[in-house]
Amino acid sequence: MTNSISEIEHSPCLFIIGSNTIEAHPVIAYRIKKAAKRGAAIIVVDPRKIGMVKFATKWLKLKVGTDVALLNGIMHEIIVNGWEDKEFIRLNTEGYDECKAKIMEYPPERASEISGVPVEDIKETARILGKAERVSLLYTLGITEHTCGVDNVKTCVNLQLLLGNLGKESGGINPLRGQNNVQGACDMGALPNSLPGYQKAADPQVREKFEEAWKVNLPGKTGLTMTGMITGLKEGTLKALYCIGENIVMSEPNQAHTIECLKKAELLIVQDIFLNETTRYADVVFPACCFAEVDGTFTNTERRVQRVRKAVKPPGEARPDWWITTELAGRLGYDMEFKNNKDIWDEFVKLAPNFAGILYNRIEKQGLQWPCPTCEHPGTRFLHSGGQCVCGKAVFSKVDWHPPAEQPDKDYPFILTTGRRLWHYHTGTQTRNSRGLNEIFPEELLEVNPVDGASMELNEGDYAVISSRRGSVKMKVRLTERSPEGTVFTAFHFHEACGNVLTNNVFDPVTDTAEYKACAVKIMKAHPGTSQ
Repeated sequence: MTNSISEIEHSPCLFIIGSNTIEAHPVIAYRIKKAAKRGAAIIVVDPRKIGMVKFATKWLKLKVGTDVALLNGIMHEIIVNGWEDKEFIRLNTEGYDECKAKIMEYPPERASEISGVPVEDIKETARILGKAERVSLLYTLGITEHTCGVDNVKTCVNLQLLLGNLGKESGGINPLRGQNNVQGACDMGALPNSLPGYQKAADPQVREKFEEAWKVNLPGKTGLTMTGMITGLKEGTLKALYCIGENIVMSEPNQAHTIECLKKAELLIVQDIFLNETTRYADVVFPACCFAEVDGTFTNTERRVQRVRKAVKPPGEARPDWWITTELAGRLGYDMEFKNNKDIWDEFVKLAPNFAGILYNRIEKQGLQWPCPTCEHPGTRFLHSGGQCVCGKAVFSKVDWHPPAEQPDKDYPFILTTGRRLWHYHTGTQTRNSRGLNEIFPEELLEVNPVDGASMELNEGDYAVISSRRGSVKMKVRLTERSPEGTVFTAFHFHEACGNVLTNNVFDPVTDTAEYKACAVKIMKAHPGTSQ
């Protein structure tokens, strides 16, 4: 997030796109609700009638995968009416004229035809945004999990640059991270092109610094993404996979393809707190500790580094992740020399300038937000203060709309979009081991619009077989107006009925993020007492 969580409730206008915030980020959703009670304008952009619609000033019910067209149409109307922040654009950005020329190809009428959002709603949304003192834009995986995910993000950035909302309190561009400490993992260098602290591995000076500290030679080329790793197993270019805290059989698209690739591995190591669907294919399983059994740090979605302290003793032979990895490295001939988690953090802050001021003694009681380059620095509540980007001027991008890779047809007439449930988390490795949560939400559901349900003679509580070109699963039907006609929804928390059996393993060409949010499916009423 460019801004802080606490700023959300004070924003006069919130633009929420591709984020089922109440179910996926309930704590942040509480801040949004407080903003609504204060009188903030809340604009929700989502194909489904999610819970946040109840608090919305405007709900833009777009078709799945049409975000770029809709956003371009809104920006077209802002420019036509002169609501853009001309001074901010002049002083702080570049590439505006080229971007504007592309935006002008998307008048509200064209944007409406593509997205399904009425022209008047597009124009009214543009007026609300254009007249607002500040706008905070929040997005999640509904923006990124498309083959055009990068384009979606760039268009969100374009909107905020056009309105001059970068570098302002209660403004900014705020991606809500999808998993606990995923921000911290990225901070530490768990990316294919970065070393710790977002320092580029391709930079010889960066590599030289880490080579001196670690006493090794480091490659300068970009590493593999998850997609590249899994494909590499199948092709034989990758021989072994070490999987830490990631149940990829459940989380990757096209489950059958993922399993096929894992079976090709010469060595699969899985390190996790419970046995799960991926450990079934492992040669070695390392039992790890959960969050309450270790000391260390988490970085949350607002860039705040916080202390985590051991509260309970780990069971059996479970060990902290850092200890397992360090021990394995030692047995392979490389002594990392770490005696505890603090040793690791101390090395990190010495090597990562943006974190240099975040010492353990400074975050004993309250976390700090990076960048925090010195021990006197208070941390950074919001980035790019005054519109000045740390890397120079902010860049507008000209972006065209492209449809999802798979469209409905006579054989597969529905669009499936996937997401998360309030009561379960990611692949269920943790929450499916909670008796209380399983009692509240015991099985996965297929959300179907009542009109579509009637056309297939499906009643509430019936079971249906939902099939894509990659596989089939059987699920209980929930008839609900939350899903628009022609679109169905499910999640991926239940191994008995995992939505990723169905999803399409096609990817954004830049990030290799899968298109979890759109694939074509067909639905048939299941015969009682059978799997079909």
